[in-house]
Amino acid sequence: MLAATLLLPGLAAVTAVRAEEPPEGVIAFKYGDYRDSQPGWDRIRVHSPQLYVLAPFADTWSIEGSVVSDSVSGATPRMHTSRTGATPAMSDHRSAEDVKITRYFHRAAISLGGAYSGENDYVSHAQSVEARWSTEDNNRTFLFGFGHSGDRIDNTNSGGSVEDQHRQTREWMAGVTQVLTPNDLVQVQLTRSLGRGFYSDPYKDFDERPDSRRSTTTLLRWNHHVEPRDATLRTSWRYYSDSFGIRAHTLSAEWMQRYGAWTVTPGARYHVQSAAWFYFDPVADAHGVPDQLATQLRFGSISGYHSADQRLAAFGAVTLSLKVAYEFANGTTADVKLETYRQSSHLKPGGGSPLLDPFRASFVQLGVSHKF
Repeated sequence: MLAATLLLPGLAAVTAVRAEEPPEGVIAFKYGDYRDSQPGWDRIRVHSPQLYVLAPFADTWSIEGSVVSDSVSGATPRMHTSRTGATPAMSDHRSAEDVKITRYFHRAAISLGGAYSGENDYVSHAQSVEARWSTEDNNRTFLFGFGHSGDRIDNTNSGGSVEDQHRQTREWMAGVTQVLTPNDLVQVQLTRSLGRGFYSDPYKDFDERPDSRRSTTTLLRWNHHVEPRDATLRTSWRYYSDSFGIRAHTLSAEWMQRYGAWTVTPGARYHVQSAAWFYFDPVADAHGVPDQLATQLRFGSISGYHSADQRLAAFGAVTLSLKVAYEFANGTTADVKLETYRQSSHLKPGGGSPLLDPFRASFVQLGVSHKF
């Protein structure tokens, strides 16, 4: 939530080589369907409608906001990827709203934002401030942002035992966008996050995590426009490290190709990460299959922090995507986006955490937007 608040939509507009001014108005509606699975087991499904509005006013101001409503159903594993230890069928609903107001100056802009997310057992509030300014030639833009979020975790209404736990997070972000050539644009961005409070997962067995988490994220982007083909190649590299011991690299590339009113954008992303220092592997039986009882006995011998959450394991993941959009003459655009995700310890060079079942997910999003 906080990361989404800091990555405000206005940041993407920094690439324009012009003095700061309010953008065109936009209203957009999107509907997403997400589902994930493991071998022989359909786990989580999410339906997610979203409304977004951006409106300029008074010549030098703009206001934008979005509303999201997620309906979640399925079950999550209690230990590693063991189906037998999964929670029973569950359903939940999450609503999230955010708003940002921006004041534009000559070659500069300042934004203030706020966000809220709430579900049955979790409530988050976030605030952010962002400033950006450009050099006289408009070829370089600097960005600085700060955000703060406060979370409350309480799963007693869901049959859990965690009540009135809190977490506070502060984030600083700094970046620079540079025009290299008429067809090349690069961006460097650094984010530092300091969090303190409750980080354990109340729905997973054997989960006790440190009460603080510090992380640093470095992001590099390069966009290259290929004039002869009327296409743009968008690439990025992201490096993430935190006090849990996780080190992660993410490489991504998209090719945005125009065909008249049509735009086709295939993409690929590769992610690899190391395990948290307190993550523990399952114990295998004589057939090389995770033995839940033996793993529980091993857990009893572990002192201090520990977790069997597969998201803290070492693995690799590949995402393939395709987006197709059509722009009508009246400023309306319709689009559809498809994504497929595969996660496995075998996708990590040298191998990841052992005995993890492959994890798959798919995402379908339909959208329509109109400029005014």
